[in-house]
Amino acid sequence: MTTTHIPEHGGKPPAASAKEASASVLQLNLNGQPVSASCSPDTRLLTLLREHWHLTGAKPGCEVGRCGACMVWLNGEPVNACLLMAYQIQGQTVRTIESVAQDSASEPVRDALARCGGVQCGYCTSGMVMSMSWLHQQQPRPTAAEAEAQMCGNLCRCTGYGGIRRAVQELFPAEKSA
Repeated sequence: MTTTHIPEHGGKPPAASAKEASASVLQLNLNGQPVSASCSPDTRLLTLLREHWHLTGAKPGCEVGRCGACMVWLNGEPVNACLLMAYQIQGQTVRTIESVAQDSASEPVRDALARCGGVQCGYCTSGMVMSMSWLHQQQPRPTAAEAEAQMCGNLCRCTGYGGIRRAVQELFPAEKSA
């Protein structure tokens, strides 16, 4: 039988866990605003967005970078928030669907998805909008086939992709103009 010593009132407090001891202050630009958080360097960006800053547009899906439900823009490039750790985003710029959805540049994407039936349960929608809006802002824009290929990391379980493909075909030309 093992006994555990419990310190009396006024005893020495327990030692901090390794995670608590390694906590540091993360600072970044989030949706155009400087923000900070005290966290472990290995805290996922997705966790910080949802639990610390209460931005729930990025969804936890596969949590291994394969589904695109947690898509954000890091320094203007689309990335999966589930794969980014706090130490990787120190001093960086992050935009989430909460910001991009307010941007008029994403309006054609949002409208095309709604008009073409590319939205059903909505779980993947924020990731789809993030990826498609980024592609739509590229110059020159990709063709529909190139856009579909570049969106292979955005998965949807509800729509069967028909509506999403129609939206892509509406937003992107069939071929590049000369």
